Amino acid sequence: MTIQTYRVSGMTCGHCASAVNKELTALDGVADVAVNLETGEVRVASTGPLDDGQVRDAIAEAGFELV
Repeated sequence: MTIQTYRVSGMTCGHCASAVNKELTALDGVADVAVNLETGEVRVASTGPLDDGQVRDAIAEAGFELV
């Protein structure tokens, strides 16, 4: 299991967290997503390393930006 932490800008509420969670969970190999609204951090557990471009695109699809 690989765990990666990302910083996401613009998340302010539960709906934001849900949108990011939904998009990241849809990526192949993702087992769990944990969003911390206070810090803007998103922890992703996956079966292997994720492609940063795919993660960036998924977060953008949710309406936010990877920093």
